[in-house]
Amino acid sequence: MKSSCIPARFLLAITMFALASLAPAQSSPAPAGPYKIVQKTQLMGTGRIDYVTADSVNRRLYVPRGNSVLTFDLDSLEPLTPIPGLMGGHGVAIDTVSGHAFSSSMPVIMWDAKTLKTIKTIAVQGRPDGILFEPYTERIYVLSHQPPNVTVLDGKDGSIVGTIDLGAAPEQAASDGNGNVYVDLEDKDSIGVVDAKALKVTGTYGLSGKGGGPGGLGLDAKNHILFAFCHQPAVAVILSAVDGKLLTMLPIGNGTDGGGFNPNTMEAFSSQGDGTLTIIKESSPTSFAVEQTVQTTPRAKTCTLDTKKDHIIVIATERPAPSPGAPPAAVVATSPVAAPMPSVSGSTGELGRPGRGGPGGWRGYSGPAMLHILVVGQ
Repeated sequence: MKSSCIPARFLLAITMFALASLAPAQSSPAPAGPYKIVQKTQLMGTGRIDYVTADSVNRRLYVPRGNSVLTFDLDSLEPLTPIPGLMGGHGVAIDTVSGHAFSSSMPVIMWDAKTLKTIKTIAVQGRPDGILFEPYTERIYVLSHQPPNVTVLDGKDGSIVGTIDLGAAPEQAASDGNGNVYVDLEDKDSIGVVDAKALKVTGTYGLSGKGGGPGGLGLDAKNHILFAFCHQPAVAVILSAVDGKLLTMLPIGNGTDGGGFNPNTMEAFSSQGDGTLTIIKESSPTSFAVEQTVQTTPRAKTCTLDTKKDHIIVIATERPAPSPGAPPAAVVATSPVAAPMPSVSGSTGELGRPGRGGPGGWRGYSGPAMLHILVVGQ
């Protein structure tokens, strides 16, 4: 009797061990998707931020902040010598033909994209915000929320070629490389179409009833498809770039302020202030789907594309938590100080316009804040 019980107990132990070993596999979560944060860094400094720009050719990353353009090595994210002389700069555009870089600021700063040496300053009117390099004419479009809505510069020498009256506030623009420029008209809920050679508005694609306040724009130039990333409702309105015909609408996160399209992967993307990055897959010119929603960090609402590595880069700033009873933070020097790379978890704050994702309390703040740079890839 006693010896006959041993095999049964041994069999029971083996069975229990086998069941226990299967439990973790059965409860493991489903794959999150191909995209994730593959690199990140942080930098303490002062001053507001807006757009981020990747120079995929010269391997530079630009972040206008305060009275300079912060410059980083695009591969290592190590800080380089900043471009000085900015007054309220927002973005950067690179003329890949002449090798010149330009800031959307007053005045516009023009520098050599390889040596980072300043070439000249260019006096412009309006209120520079977004900026675009248009390859068909090799010109720089400086976008402004007040007239003149677009100041067009020659990419070779920085001279002013002309201006364009859009009759609206432009936010982001994209060129098809064949003489057509498309512009988000944020306050008119529409997309403006510009003839790059004539510098004239040739049409307007209304988004009314589909999406309001387009803050980001992507363009599949090959298939003539526009992706208008809107605030209210938070959707991507996908339409024909030829005639503005609606193709479909897809949900995105809240607080978009930047987007684009990667022809290498046939994916559109939009960065949102709620800490998400929406990836939309274009399977065919008539088939679109949200492929993935990547968690980034709060207020990371602007983005850029590294076309060499197919990486999407987002930025945000995080205001340090005040000590109990401490006075408001004073304005400090705008020179950035390198910081270690701890986790980027926790709330962040972007020192920019309200209503673009996340709580308020940042408008007018110019004290120290941590700049977060996150690289998203597969």
